[in-house]
Amino acid sequence: MKINQNLSVSHLKPKIERLFELSGQKILDIEKNWNPSDGTPVFTSNGIYTTRGWTEWTQGFQFGSSIIQYDVTGEENFLEIGQQQTIDKMATHVSHIGVHDHGFNNISTYGNLRRLILENRIDDEGWQRHFCELALKTSAAVQASRWTNIKNGLGFIYSFNGPHSLFSDTIRSLRILAVGHQLGHVLMGEGDQEISLMSRLIQHAKTTALYNVYYGEGRDAYDLRGRVAHESIFNTSDGNYRCPSTQQGYSPFSTWTRGLAWIITGYAEQLEFFATLQDTDLHESDIDQFDSIDTIVEWMTRSALATADFYLDNSAADGVPYWDTGAPGLSQMIDNHLDQTADPYNPWEPVDSSAAVITAQGLVRLGCYLKSKNQSNHLATKYLQAGLTIADTLFSAPYLSESNDHQGLILHSVYHRPNGWDHISAGQSVPSGESSMWGDYHARELGLLLWRLAENKPYPTFF
Repeated sequence: MKINQNLSVSHLKPKIERLFELSGQKILDIEKNWNPSDGTPVFTSNGIYTTRGWTEWTQGFQFGSSIIQYDVTGEENFLEIGQQQTIDKMATHVSHIGVHDHGFNNISTYGNLRRLILENRIDDEGWQRHFCELALKTSAAVQASRWTNIKNGLGFIYSFNGPHSLFSDTIRSLRILAVGHQLGHVLMGEGDQEISLMSRLIQHAKTTALYNVYYGEGRDAYDLRGRVAHESIFNTSDGNYRCPSTQQGYSPFSTWTRGLAWIITGYAEQLEFFATLQDTDLHESDIDQFDSIDTIVEWMTRSALATADFYLDNSAADGVPYWDTGAPGLSQMIDNHLDQTADPYNPWEPVDSSAAVITAQGLVRLGCYLKSKNQSNHLATKYLQAGLTIADTLFSAPYLSESNDHQGLILHSVYHRPNGWDHISAGQSVPSGESSMWGDYHARELGLLLWRLAENKPYPTFF
């Protein structure tokens, strides 16, 4: 990736304004034309949002998009949509015991509404904050209950794949445990045992750092610093780690770039959260093996920096990655294809703009975090400028969707390449030109973050 060192958030303001102008039109189009009986919109086919029954993880992005639209533009109709749809349709996501996605669905809706209440951007009306906080506490406990113990006193929130499966995606669902703990909540177990949400958050983050992130230390023959395995498999009988795996990537020994994106942004956000804590928070959570916040921050920072650097080294010049670093068709491209801008219309392998837009936010947050801690101004500047470079790319053609006939906001996202779920247009040999609910939502989340920075307004966090 070639980082543009001359960009600033103020330079991006016209593009952000255009992003939200288009965003509002597309939100209203989906709201008008989507039939709720069809389920949840997931990704587009020929420019129209469609569904795919696999796991219910995108409805929070649908309604959270309206809340963010209001946050940036102040247009009340979007707040009304976000509020009412959260009330009407999100309760099942709060109590959903079958997914690892609570930090996606419920922080995007109840969490965003609570944030706006705390910022005095919307009226509490005597009930809404309590309503949101009850939902967030319940969601945190349900998420924390999906638990597998492993060796060395650690454990993890297991994926919908089963108790043996640790997904990289889930590092960003830890947001819900952080908020639940912040609100004073615990998971109640058998015999009225109080189970600390903070303990499970830290254990999951540590297990992910140990097994899903590589550090170039010879762990296996494919150990490159910052490489990410989408999934780690454990023996649930004895708690031993067995092997890397993947559900949506090409292989266990390459890097599915959206999984990489979740890791980067998940750890960057957790570093922001832990910067607000003190060591007494650990004692209250009875976490004996983690003796200080500094210890936790050290290994979180190690994971964040390694994966951020890997992304920069393995993305095209404009900051957009191909969907997997080991995708076989990449060998058909010119030897220096990463030195060129990404080509979403190439005949061999799709790019994934959703991985790019998720990562862009993580890089901006990581840069801001390092700057706030007065740690390595060189690194802080590198990651911040990299995030701005990716935003500059995605908020322009050929990624920004300006057609009134296309319901998506950010083009060239892919969902599940191995399963062949993504639409391939006539005359093309790989997916291109389509959008996803998570890609569009995270474009709005990124736009909000950059808008707040440009306007010198409060820095948005999940907590």
